[in-house]
Amino acid sequence: MPVLAIMRPESYREKSEALARAYGFEPFYAPMIRLEGLKDEGFEPFVQRVIEGVSDYVIFTSANGITFTLNKLSESEKESFVEALKKTRVIAIGPNTEKELVKIGIEKPFLPGDYSSEGIVRDLCPEVKGKTVDLARSEFGAKLLIEGLKECGATVYETHVYTLTIPEGKTQKELIERSLAGEIAAFAFTSSMMIRGFMKHAELAGAEEEIKEVLRKALVGAIGTPTAKTLENYGVSADAVPEEFTFEALLAVLKSKL
Repeated sequence: MPVLAIMRPESYREKSEALARAYGFEPFYAPMIRLEGLKDEGFEPFVQRVIEGVSDYVIFTSANGITFTLNKLSESEKESFVEALKKTRVIAIGPNTEKELVKIGIEKPFLPGDYSSEGIVRDLCPEVKGKTVDLARSEFGAKLLIEGLKECGATVYETHVYTLTIPEGKTQKELIERSLAGEIAAFAFTSSMMIRGFMKHAELAGAEEEIKEVLRKALVGAIGTPTAKTLENYGVSADAVPEEFTFEALLAVLKSKL
């Protein structure tokens, strides 16, 4: 079986490895991202705006954003927050985010046609003038989303409910070594931060240019246009970009390219 490098956070390991094997890959798991909870000064005002009905729109850009938001609330706060969300226009980027919202009782979140900041701005722009929009996301969210919605006339608030760090250890070092040795047939990149983590480890090994050459010769998959663009910034073209921005869809496209 071709070896596939999976670099998702550790919490995704079991499901990711099972999916990879189901699609005919031998997974090599080396997380290049670690998720860590974060509570900034904007969090309490965000919760209050939602509960009090001030927020017209609430945008979650990932399932992690929902999880890390709810983890900060007491049971009574959580109940009030979710009930308030049901009366609010809730936006989900991607089907996994949508599923997480449905799981907590938000039955019909709005899913933009294009799972990106550009897609949300384009879809919401005609209707957000004079409205209050809240975003709960990672510390590394693209500013384009905020700037775009403000240009459309919205009042936009943002709270960072989690952050991303780059783990360091033997596994990450081994992935770079195996990549340089030509033992990795395919790479699955699911975020820009993941790419930066991978390239950071290549740089630490003194092999940044060599790794770029490895990627150019290997089968490289990217979830979404922003991730593909980040690869391009490193001089690498993505061979596989699925229409649906999910890990399983990425695996399906990678398999079709073998």
